Amino acid sequence: MIPTLPFGRTGHDSSRIIFGAAALGGMRQARADSTIEIVRDAGINHFDTAASYGDSELRLADFLQDHRNDIFLASKTGDRNGSDARASIERSLERMQIDHIDLIQFHNLAQDADWETVMSEGGALEAAIKAQEEGLVKHIGVTGHGTRIAEMHLKSLARFDFASVLLPYNYLQMQEARYRNEFEELYALCQEKGVAMQTIKSIAKRRWREDDKSPRFSWYEPHRDDDIIERAVHFVLKREGLFLNTTSDARLLPKIFAAAESFNHGVSDHLDAEVASDNSGDAEPLFIRGQTDDVRV
Repeated sequence: MIPTLPFGRTGHDSSRIIFGAAALGGMRQARADSTIEIVRDAGINHFDTAASYGDSELRLADFLQDHRNDIFLASKTGDRNGSDARASIERSLERMQIDHIDLIQFHNLAQDADWETVMSEGGALEAAIKAQEEGLVKHIGVTGHGTRIAEMHLKSLARFDFASVLLPYNYLQMQEARYRNEFEELYALCQEKGVAMQTIKSIAKRRWREDDKSPRFSWYEPHRDDDIIERAVHFVLKREGLFLNTTSDARLLPKIFAAAESFNHGVSDHLDAEVASDNSGDAEPLFIRGQTDDVRV
């Protein structure tokens, strides 16, 4: 089975693999239902969606009517001011036909101007705290992409006692010294304060190239080879306390789940060298400081 771990200080033991429900965003309901069944059969008890993930929240609604208490449910709002964030939370509840969200997260809070708006009077944080007091959300977290996000999460945790953070973690991204140092500082702080630390882009290979005609179910090109995926997943799980959020390419979910299960039997003594080799050649970091800190372009 996929291992579980206390999700920070929330009181919930979450599977270390978290289902990234962005995968459901463009699916028809029947395909979404079969995907959710695969996820649940793997023992995943933590789902992560967002208001901006297409129809993802709608696709979860039927499942949640019978299984709301079986999973830890996270969603996200990209709105920065309080009134819009409140409307986003209420809309997510309506779309999923539920009365509360376990974790509401500020989506991609990676820019200083957005951060100031969220944290200011009348900002999204104020609205989220009010929703928490009313029982609409249980916990509040923050997410993000790009080379500055570890730095920004440190700034966020200095302002408010967030329950969780989410950011990229893979071999190539950790080769940039500044990102690595800020990630390690954030990691130590999260371990100390009981903040759940979620990672994304574990199996990312590079950004899509214009001449690549492969089907695109994620905004970046993922690794597809079984052994490379296994090593990439092990690279994340070997770090105590980290959670791995799955890719939006649902075709790769069985490979990720198999990798997580094989982790129970130990990791290679040469894992770091093998992962380095996997990411040589035409693999590239998704985020390069001062060049590609955005998500898609």
